[in-house]
Parts: sequence; structure tokens; C-alpha cells
Amino acid sequence: MRRDHRPHILKRLDLNFQKWYANYFLRAHFEHLGRGCTFMKPWHVEIFGGPVTLGDYATVIATPDRKIRLTVWSALGGEGRIEIGSCCIICPGVRISAATEIVIGESCMLAQGAFVTDSDWHGVYDRGLPIGHTVPVYIGKNVWIGDSAIVCKGVRIGENSIIGAGAVVVRDIPANAVAAGNPAIVLKYLDAGRPMKTRADWLADPGALAAQFEEIDRHFMKDNTWLGWLRSLILPRKGD
Repeated sequence: MRRDHRPHILKRLDLNFQKWYANYFLRAHFEHLGRGCTFMKPWHVEIFGGPVTLGDYATVIATPDRKIRLTVWSALGGEGRIEIGSCCIICPGVRISAATEIVIGESCMLAQGAFVTDSDWHGVYDRGLPIGHTVPVYIGKNVWIGDSAIVCKGVRIGENSIIGAGAVVVRDIPANAVAAGNPAIVLKYLDAGRPMKTRADWLADPGALAAQFEEIDRHFMKDNTWLGWLRSLILPRKGD
């Protein structure tokens, strides 16, 4: 469909249900879940093992065909962990798999299908080993990881850097760099003289931002009716 035909009240009920679901079913699986987090389709978010922590005002978007999986599976007596900072956005299909430690700084953006791992998950010479070689991964603040990119074990990515779509990162990437390719290499550096606005800046006043989105929703959904919504589901037509 080209637009949302639901009455505004129905959308509000749906958002409130998703918020309730995340608090009731997902919160218990996190070691820490920050305030103000937004989950879209939280029933498609899978958390295995722990501890997994997620900072304040993060946005997690899952879909039926692109589940989000945060997995800690360690052979080190429970030492593995995943830490995700405040104001991050995690898009559909993202997988983060830790055997030792994965730390993602605040305001990071992980695009659809991105994969971050700190392990080989099998031994190179003994394929029966369930974990294999593992080295922590550290991703700095305000890093943007592109669609379907892979960040491999032992990598450090400096703050503000951008990892291109489909890149395979097997070595460190410095701060303020744009890297792409397989294996990923630095293509250029960001202009240090230009101001950088992060998601943390954008979310500095979450109440005002929520009110702005609410006003936009009311404007675009003001003419939606229950009958029109049902008709769009049962008898869709061109332009819906």
C-alpha cells in the first residue's frame, strides 16, 4: 500500500501494544534495557544468551522476513556479552553474535542485514569446535554500517566512520573514514571541518520529537475511517 489507511486511534493502539509487548516479553531477556526504546514488531526480535544491554532511546526495527538476532554463545564460562549504546538504530535482519565481547557505541546505525561477529564459530583446523578463534569487536560512536555489511572478529571501527553496503571488515577502520569493499579499505575521510549531527543530537528532546511525529500522523491520517481501512484490506484498489 502507498499509505496507512488505519484510523489514527488504531495506529496509537498498535504502537501502545508493541510498547507493552517489548516491556513484558523482551525486557526480561536484556541485562539492561534503557528508557525510551522503540521496538517495531518486537515479536520478531530474538535474544539468545546474555548479557545483552541496550541503551536509552534506541530504535529496533524487525520484520517477519528479517528478524533481529542478538546472540551470546560463549565457551568462556559466561564471559561473552553484547553492549549497544544509546540512540542506536538497528534495522531489519541485523545479527550480532558474540562469543567474547561486542561493544557498539551510542548513535550507531546498523542497516538492514548487517552482521557483527567476534568469532569464527568453528575451528579452522578442528571443524568440530563450536566457537573457534574469537577476538572482541569495538565499534565507536556514531558509526554507520551499511546494508548487508559484515564486521568480523577483532575489528575496531573509529567514531563517525561509514562502512559501505556489502563490505567485509576484517581489519581496523580509523575514525571519520569511509570504507567499502571485500576486504574493506578506506576510500576517503570525512571533512573534519564540517559539524556532525548524531542521532543523540536528534533525540536530545524526545518529548518534543514524539509530539512532532504525533502531529504529522494526525495530519496525514485525519481523513482515515474504519470503513475505508477495512475496504483497503478487503477490496484494495489502485492508489491505495
